[in-house]
Amino acid sequence: MGTLAKAKSSCTPSLDLEVRVAVSDDELAQAGGVREAAYGHHLGQAVANFAMSADPLDRAPGTVVLLCLDKATGQAIGTVRIQPAGMGGTLLIERSVILPRQLVAQSRAEVTRLAVLPGASSLVRLHLMRAIYQYCETHGIHWLVIAARNEALSRSYRHLGFKDFLAPGQMVPLTHAGNLPHFVFTMDVRATKDEWCRQGHRLHAFMFEETCEDLPGLRREVARPAPTQRLVA
Repeated sequence: MGTLAKAKSSCTPSLDLEVRVAVSDDELAQAGGVREAAYGHHLGQAVANFAMSADPLDRAPGTVVLLCLDKATGQAIGTVRIQPAGMGGTLLIERSVILPRQLVAQSRAEVTRLAVLPGASSLVRLHLMRAIYQYCETHGIHWLVIAARNEALSRSYRHLGFKDFLAPGQMVPLTHAGNLPHFVFTMDVRATKDEWCRQGHRLHAFMFEETCEDLPGLRREVARPAPTQRLVA
């Protein structure tokens, strides 16, 4: 069965992946463990240790950390963080990149700490991205911003509806990502949904129309203490 076929059947009771909002200390620790393994695999243990360290932004008001679990084992195999710009606030990436006026004038959120265990199914990223899209629809988020540290991730994000923000091939160091150079992408969530509907895009139904019962936590805000330290994307 191909990736799309698996995706189309993913909201059945036999679903082997579950996405939930990480709220407890244990769940946030699981997210940290996934980050450590993923960053260590791709960027080396020094960066992994920094990514694994206590992260105040995970507990900041409005921030949502998602976990993707293997239902058979209960193991956390993927995670991602959604950080909306609060009333009059800014995103972490805006410390390094000047976003256009039409974007900052609307509701927006930054996607960071997207991590999948080495060797895990490609469906993990799809399930996490679907949860992000549903969060945006529920909370009225118009724009998403995401950064990629290499071309392979860039291709994946383009496939998921993100558009290049910088000139082709251009990268920029991000202060909240250890000054590592990144590609930057944006997405008009509503426009992407409409465009995919018109095109009959193969991921439209899975991403925007099917709603799983796994995601009720996305429909509420989780109050957490404010962040106090510099972070890795």
